[in-house]
Amino acid sequence: MSKLKIVIDSAGDLPADWLSEYDIHMIPINIHFGEQTFLQGVNLSNAEFYRLADESGVIPKTSQPTPGQFIEIYHKVADKGDTILSIHLTSKLSGTFASAEIAARDLKDVYRVIPFDSGCGSAGMGYMVREARLMERAGAKIDAILARLEEIRRGMQIILTIKSFEYARRSGRVKALQAALASMLNVKPVIMLREGVLEVGDRVRTRGKALEYLVEEMKRRMGDRLVNVAVVHAEDLEAANLLIEKVRRVLNIRQLITTDLSIGIAANLGPGTVGVVAYPVEEIG
Repeated sequence: MSKLKIVIDSAGDLPADWLSEYDIHMIPINIHFGEQTFLQGVNLSNAEFYRLADESGVIPKTSQPTPGQFIEIYHKVADKGDTILSIHLTSKLSGTFASAEIAARDLKDVYRVIPFDSGCGSAGMGYMVREARLMERAGAKIDAILARLEEIRRGMQIILTIKSFEYARRSGRVKALQAALASMLNVKPVIMLREGVLEVGDRVRTRGKALEYLVEEMKRRMGDRLVNVAVVHAEDLEAANLLIEKVRRVLNIRQLITTDLSIGIAANLGPGTVGVVAYPVEEIG
């Protein structure tokens, strides 16, 4: 019998136990420190990543998994005739989705591979793979699952603040002129995902005000709707805990998770990045 296999790239953030609980397979993003290349979560942990960055003074670069890497993992996780739902980082920031598409075409006679552009990243992707598996276990067909993922993508909101623009400036993930301006003004920038692209949303003067802004802006967007929420952070658990307290007070939450920010994303935004991810869910009962 054909089975549904679910693959996510490591730019997606989710609690570690979700991988086994929801039978999710992860393909690692490539992390480059000078001439050295590592696979996130395979031979480079979050702690090792930050240690290397501190010791070397090198701001690492990232690259998407190649089509060959995708083909390798698809062969590893699936049997002939299976359907593979492959959910990936927004195609406007990464070539990961394009690599998955190439691999899907190459394997079209072996598996039904369905690459899905999340339009986001981080815990937004984590929630997507969880909902896909829960729907599949409840008997939903793949078309219904894809329709729900599209709905989640439309409603997904991600708002972050970073300590320094240096990582973002060098990575090119945020417009260079905006990054330079924000650095010169010595402000705490707020970054928002808009239509799959990271943009500077506002600039505030202190870290505390930046955290307040994140919560207020998410409340403005979500109102009283029931939401699933994630607080994500890169080596700043203290700020994450403050955000958790704040979002619990103002948002109508069904589920709240906290995750480390993927080093594939932290490599582009830097340590100290913290943020809130949320999307509307249906009322139960």
